[in-house]
Amino acid sequence: MGVQRFIVSRRAALGLAGGPLLVAAGPVRAQPRLDRVSFVTNWRAQAEHGGFYQAQAAGLYRAAGLEVELRSGGPQINPAQLLIGGRVDMAMGNGLAALGFVREGIPFLCIGAIFQKDPVVLIGHPGTGIDGFASLKGRPVLISAEPRVTWWPFVRQRYGLSDDQVRPYTFSLAPFLADRRVVQQGYLGSEPFSIREQGVEPVLLLVHDSGFQDYGTTISIGRATLAAKREVIQRFVEASLAGWDQYLKGPAGGFDTAPANRLIRAQNPEMGDALLAYGTRMMNEQGIVRSGDAATLGIGAMTEARWAALHAAAAEVGIVPAAMDWRRAFDLSLVNAGIGRG
Repeated sequence: MGVQRFIVSRRAALGLAGGPLLVAAGPVRAQPRLDRVSFVTNWRAQAEHGGFYQAQAAGLYRAAGLEVELRSGGPQINPAQLLIGGRVDMAMGNGLAALGFVREGIPFLCIGAIFQKDPVVLIGHPGTGIDGFASLKGRPVLISAEPRVTWWPFVRQRYGLSDDQVRPYTFSLAPFLADRRVVQQGYLGSEPFSIREQGVEPVLLLVHDSGFQDYGTTISIGRATLAAKREVIQRFVEASLAGWDQYLKGPAGGFDTAPANRLIRAQNPEMGDALLAYGTRMMNEQGIVRSGDAATLGIGAMTEARWAALHAAAAEVGIVPAAMDWRRAFDLSLVNAGIGRG
């Protein structure tokens, strides 16, 4: 049977014989195989994860030959446990968590830091004299369990505060709204938005400005995975950084971020347009992504000097040992290429 006759017979079998016959001009090329990788975020989808969703929605991952599974975190999901247990290739974390890997002798490390400033804030009421961390003395401070063993010991010691001030933070705004003396923890693009909706203009202290300068929204990976898939992981990092560049520039910079925001809302319906826009604006205004070393080295930048400073701050209050090999917490070789600079 000739080729054309075979095509006609095949079309007839599909009920298409009455239509025009299209004969390919050349051989059909197979689609290139996509390398599969998975990445879990540290919380439900939000603007602060937007660059990863932009890379997905805009086809940057596929253009890099990748099929990426973006898994959303949440209150019952521990990204570090999923990573250590081999359930995902990479996980979102922070610099202090990477130092913790070294402290515990676990073979995992950080390969990129999207946030040059961790967007954790302490929030106060206007007109109550809050003008810096030292002004928090004597005020009730609502914080959750994790900060009590991470940045709070540093802030407490540096500014002469006391553990007697600490009250549990239950992720409700009611205690804060009921008492103007209360200060509470929050996330730059989240709680301040909700507080403003209640008619209060919050006073914000970025914990980064206290001197405890942790990296945020980092990419953590196992040493074995990095060694086995370095070229694939390099493509993931580069596509992700390009996604962050596009997401932060947004429509004003010529990039359509609506599809990325639709992906975010599909995973977290609480993320309305106004909240997504607010989170993005705050990241830009406060230099969460494009500041410090990222201004010259590009989005995701990390440096040995910055890691040394973070280790020193954490060791100062006993979070990690002063004598540990803190350089094992990171690998600089996949970032600092100038992606998204400026």
